[in-house]
Amino acid sequence: MSIDTEHSPLEQMLGESPAFQAVLRAAAITAVTDATTLIQGESGTGKELLARAIHAQSRRANGPFVTINCAALPENLAESELFGHRRGAFTGATADQRGRIQAAHGGTLFLDEVGELPPAIQAKLLRFLEGGEVQPVGQPRPERVDVRVVAATNRDLFTEAKAGRFREDLFYRLNVVPLLLPPLRERGRDLDLLVRRLTARLAMAHCLDAPRYSVGALEALQRYPWPGNVRELRNVCERMVILFPGRTIRPENLPGEIRHSRPGVQEGDFVLPESGVHLDSLERDLIRQALERTRGNQSKAARLLGLSRGTLIYRMKKYAIG
Repeated sequence: MSIDTEHSPLEQMLGESPAFQAVLRAAAITAVTDATTLIQGESGTGKELLARAIHAQSRRANGPFVTINCAALPENLAESELFGHRRGAFTGATADQRGRIQAAHGGTLFLDEVGELPPAIQAKLLRFLEGGEVQPVGQPRPERVDVRVVAATNRDLFTEAKAGRFREDLFYRLNVVPLLLPPLRERGRDLDLLVRRLTARLAMAHCLDAPRYSVGALEALQRYPWPGNVRELRNVCERMVILFPGRTIRPENLPGEIRHSRPGVQEGDFVLPESGVHLDSLERDLIRQALERTRGNQSKAARLLGLSRGTLIYRMKKYAIG
């Protein structure tokens, strides 16, 4: 998002829903500290935007903001990329190289998709977080660095840690201040606000007249579940700006997946069959379907069912669902 100098960077993140505003308030409190922060949320919810806003509002704002995409780190080069290396440390190391962590000295290190880090690197990252020291490959002694860490993931790291797929001690070290960005489908009327603001900004960027949205088009956008979240919405708004500048966008102008999207099940939509149902069997089956759809992610499954994660776990135990 662009930064308005009259307001804080966090205030420029668009959204008025209570859940989204709660995250921004927590982020504003966190920004003035050096606390390690873990931002969780589905892909496209704005995790990196939030991390950059936290950095911009912190005492480190004039320092570097260094991003590492942990999912893209080759396992055989991950240690060198993060911690650096000395000349001759391995074949091909023809000169000293600073790691990304050293490059973030005095600023913020953003570990994107931290759940994808290889296990061996997780152990080395834990040592850095605990002691504030890094040891480049081939260097006999560690060196201190002054870095604030913000990590992000679209995984449920608590579940991953309990299942042994992520170091539990590293999870707790990263999860000092947890921030959970809600998906777009759970942000109510924020969609209308985002459509208007994104359309205006993108029209200005492309030097085009902003299109208008008919009531039917807005209703179609509201029905769509937005699996790609705000990132997907931005792409759709940009497409509409380019294809229909200054015009009124109607439902038939929208992408096919949005035009043909069926509304989600609303409270009161279920009709009891004449033959009745076995409630326990129905609940057990719905829980299993939700877990299958989310590939075992309990937090996401709970959201699909309108439950808290704790309630879902209780019911999983009740029905012996592993």
